[in-house]
Amino acid sequence: MAKKAAPPPLPEYLSFLKPYSAEVRDLALATRALVFEEAPDASELIYDAYNAVASGYTFTGRPSDAFIHVAVYAKWVNLGFNRGSQLQDTFQMLQGSGRWVRHIRISELADLKQPAIRALVKQSIAQAERPAKATATAAPKSVVRAIYPKRRRPVRQSS
Repeated sequence: MAKKAAPPPLPEYLSFLKPYSAEVRDLALATRALVFEEAPDASELIYDAYNAVASGYTFTGRPSDAFIHVAVYAKWVNLGFNRGSQLQDTFQMLQGSGRWVRHIRISELADLKQPAIRALVKQSIAQAERPAKATATAAPKSVVRAIYPKRRRPVRQSS
């Protein structure tokens, strides 16, 4: 069965990514695509936050039910697992020591081709909160949830 293509990113999301290098933008979009390949019915909640452009993925539309997040930084992208401490990390790829959240640093596109990463994404999806069938009427969507007035972003070098 062929994977469904990721929905096109919102223009606002692309605008939020403009200060980043082309390589980091590509990492962000490829990581986003991987999440949507495995969870095509997820909604995307986008935040232009202080330290990163971040997006959370949820089946209910509620931020508290997000199962995965993607955070874009100056030189890499983090693929975060909101309940990562509960995942079986056979290849010991997950970083972090908090009670719940774990992440994998994505520094190059080849990182996303590792089967262990997709396996962790699938595990995270399997444990995600889903709406009750009776209330599952809204279609998945992308929405900008917050734009922080102050942001720390990379300074673009002219090339």
